[in-house]
Amino acid sequence: MSWLNAVVQGVLLGGQYALLACGLSLVFGVMRIVNLAHGALAVAAAYLTLWLTEHTALPVWLGLAVAVVVFAAVGYVLQRGLLNHALGRGELAPLLVTFGLAVIAVNALQEAATANSRSIPVGSIGTASVRLADGLSVGVFSLLTFAVALAVVGLIQVFLARTATGRAMRATSDDPGAARLMGIDDRHVYALATAIAVASVAVAGGFLGMATQFTPGYGDLVLIFAFEAVIIGGLGSLWGTFLGGLVLGVAQTVGAQVEPAYGVLAGHLVFLAVLAFRPTGLLPRMVTA
Repeated sequence: MSWLNAVVQGVLLGGQYALLACGLSLVFGVMRIVNLAHGALAVAAAYLTLWLTEHTALPVWLGLAVAVVVFAAVGYVLQRGLLNHALGRGELAPLLVTFGLAVIAVNALQEAATANSRSIPVGSIGTASVRLADGLSVGVFSLLTFAVALAVVGLIQVFLARTATGRAMRATSDDPGAARLMGIDDRHVYALATAIAVASVAVAGGFLGMATQFTPGYGDLVLIFAFEAVIIGGLGSLWGTFLGGLVLGVAQTVGAQVEPAYGVLAGHLVFLAVLAFRPTGLLPRMVTA
């Protein structure tokens, strides 16, 4: 039963990784940008959610909703005012810009919130659990995180496949020049894609802050796990990213079952194995397909 419990807990942990990674996957799938500020934005969203719950009368879930809206606007402005200009300057320029954004965000958070670890209180839901069998229980908050991850990935995928704006994003990703000839404003489309991606990052950051303690520099670890989930699943594939998060989560919990110190290492080894034997990922289908 202990091994089954490790797998179940790994699947739930993988849901958190998938939620953290879906925005990274979307940005790469639409614009071929690896957003190195991804982790820093997630942590910034956690701090904003915490600030809203501590300094206003908003409950934590409404505070998270406000943070999501704010970060969607931030994503649109960043893409329209900064990243769009970097796209035409070679593959390295967006990497350098997002790296610079990450450095600025981390230092700004350090100045504003200090280096002390914080967490977002969620009350009894954070410790509640559901007993499935003898020796097997799952946390209610972990189940909620998994359900939100599934919903976010599913909604983004439906948006890309079924709406006019989503189809415009897919067309722009496939051939920006042809899309412009058809009257599509690629700068606006890219900005909308980044707004959606950063909004999903804010959701992930809020849930991360509720699940664990965080500091301004915690985004580096977030970026590593999110990037590994994207690579394992397949660059630009949203459902692949979800699967990659599950694989990474299970690898870590099963590794920890063998030896507590091996948990994170086991996840890294699975990541390296995928790079070595299946570099296109488990589901190598672009979001634009």
